Amino acid sequence: GDLIIEVRVKTHDFFTREGNDLYCEVPISFTEAALGAEIKIPTLGGGHEKINIPEGTQSGKSFTLKGKGIVDINNPKRQGNIIVTVNVETPRNLTSEQKKILRSFEETFGKKGESGGSEERESFFKKIFGK
Repeated sequence: GDLIIEVRVKTHDFFTREGNDLYCEVPISFTEAALGAEIKIPTLGGGHEKINIPEGTQSGKSFTLKGKGIVDINNPKRQGNIIVTVNVETPRNLTSEQKKILRSFEETFGKKGESGGSEERESFFKKIFGK
């Protein structure tokens, strides 16, 4: 007779898998996204890798750690990647002082189109309202 082996891959708390690539989502603060930061990402071997988050990073931006994913079962010299997607956390339950600081910050952008404003937002509203 035939020997049938069934393998079940246990789900991971942090990673999801597609082929040899691993995917994860990492929350970062508004400040880390705006100013840039260095964050640590765990790897399967128990260590971690550092990712540099550049200034102005938007939520949904992905970063790739090449060769840090799953080793290919058919070719041990090949290894997948870890793809990290950052999600910018919007602050909640701000104090009145924090709200005041954020309103002052918003005012520093001045008129639409000046340096530092959101080009994506302006483009979106221009498409919708023609302004």
